[in-house]
Amino acid sequence: MSLQARLGYNFHDINHLKLALTHRSAGRSNNERLEFLGDSFVNHVIAQRLYIQFPVASEGQLTRLRSKLVRGTFLAKLGDKYGLGECLTLGVGERKSGGRHRASILADTVEAVAGAMLLDAGYEIAAPVVLNWFAEVLVDLQIDGDKDSKTLLQEWLQARNLPLPHYDLVGIEGPDHAQEFEVRCQIEGHKSGFVGRGSSRRNAEQQAASVAMGDLSND
Repeated sequence: MSLQARLGYNFHDINHLKLALTHRSAGRSNNERLEFLGDSFVNHVIAQRLYIQFPVASEGQLTRLRSKLVRGTFLAKLGDKYGLGECLTLGVGERKSGGRHRASILADTVEAVAGAMLLDAGYEIAAPVVLNWFAEVLVDLQIDGDKDSKTLLQEWLQARNLPLPHYDLVGIEGPDHAQEFEVRCQIEGHKSGFVGRGSSRRNAEQQAASVAMGDLSND
């Protein structure tokens, strides 16, 4: 499988990807500027997703969740997962010293690739691809170690002797590599239900439950 297939995105201008994969040790034309752009882009994409996914979370909780996802160690794991190290253009010294497997270089390259996608396609197309990179961890993400939203909603309803919710898949949009699922959480007494969206059905259900909890807590 090619790198672009692993990333879930095909570049219109392959030179953007080539530059993103060129470490500063290889020369003056390198990925440092793309890394700068990608760092801000990834932070924005993740912050926006967390804001939607956890509507009752405080600013501090959201900041901690974002830090957990965009820290270097996690980004390095993504770089290793997608095999970025083997695709890097490195200077002789970095090649000899194991630069292809250095966590800091892999993390920086992930950001550079994200920046390259932003330049190549714009926010609306590049953002879902970035979210897909984080899809697995976003599904199980919880606020400060608390119970997940579906569990909290179920316990809230059970404590009031109310029927349990059920979740209906409303639709699926987007290409195969960056699908977005829409789920409606149905609760007795709330005819319109509560809608959640996510990169998987499970993630969308969690978001719908989180939206429901936010509304019910304000009643």
